[in-house]
Amino acid sequence: MASNKFLYFAYGSNLLAKRIRINNPTAVRRDIGRLKDFRLDFATYSKRWHGASATIVPTENEYVWGAIWEIDNSDIASLDQQEGVEDKLYFSKIVDIETPNGSFLKCKVYQQCNNPQEHLTGNLLPQDRRPSAAYRDTILKGARESGIPSDYIKFLETFPHNGYLGEPEIGLALREM
Repeated sequence: MASNKFLYFAYGSNLLAKRIRINNPTAVRRDIGRLKDFRLDFATYSKRWHGASATIVPTENEYVWGAIWEIDNSDIASLDQQEGVEDKLYFSKIVDIETPNGSFLKCKVYQQCNNPQEHLTGNLLPQDRRPSAAYRDTILKGARESGIPSDYIKFLETFPHNGYLGEPEIGLALREM
């Protein structure tokens, strides 16, 4: 990979090409992969999405599937801003992502600064930790578009939305796809 590019592991709304390219026009999907010993969860409320946003939480024997994007270094600041790094919502780190062919890639990933301690899924997820319908739909569309395994997509479908059915405030109508 060229030194002016980096790999980014997306597991939330940035699974969807139309979404990631709003702020990161150089993004090119290179593969899919999974992050071992982490689980997907929803935590901090996002005004932009009108519901809880996704995060990864260290959890033994679990994994999170996502898309691996190659992005120009010129987009790092916009990706950090989109993820709320300056506002201390997320922090970035480098992780090893295993691809379907068994190779490992070093990727940048974002994790919320305040992760939930209680591991709940499905209808047990409290209302304040549920994503909006638009955010959940964007993740599901992105997972399908990326070629994430169907059993993991079924897992994503078990997360209920919070009842908010309006549009997100991201400057793009994602539901018109």
